[in-house]
Amino acid sequence: MEREKKPKHFLQQPEFPGGPKGLTKFIYSHLRYPAEALEARIEGTVYLEYDIDHLGKVVETRLLRGLGFGCDEEAARVLRLLRFVVGRNRGVRVLFHKKVHIRFKLPAQEKAQVPAPQPVQVQYNYVYSSAVPPTPASSAEPAPASNTYFYSFPLESKD
Repeated sequence: MEREKKPKHFLQQPEFPGGPKGLTKFIYSHLRYPAEALEARIEGTVYLEYDIDHLGKVVETRLLRGLGFGCDEEAARVLRLLRFVVGRNRGVRVLFHKKVHIRFKLPAQEKAQVPAPQPVQVQYNYVYSSAVPPTPASSAEPAPASNTYFYSFPLESKD
């Protein structure tokens, strides 16, 4: 009969379900870019430290280095949503300390949908007339003929 092996370490560290990749996925899926930072076009990294209690809940967050513009508060909010799995630590209630950095990167702006340019339309009138000034005898003549022309020029789009 084999004896159960004791864990290598006296205290078992809390683990996030899914491991480090799961933790990263959770953080960035719940992170919302603050409107104030979006308007100011702020990018950067927020460094935080957080405490995990014996139940696996994040009980406190501390800012180590921040950005401002609402990014620090948003990062702390997301960290407080985390729930860890804590192993049995021989009846000892341990408070664990962890550090994390959360990157705020501006979302890629979608290419603006510019409507197709409308063609430029030019209108002009051409009136046929003689270079000789009209005389009183020629006033009985009909008025010279006129034509109206329309031209459309399509604009080239720059893609």
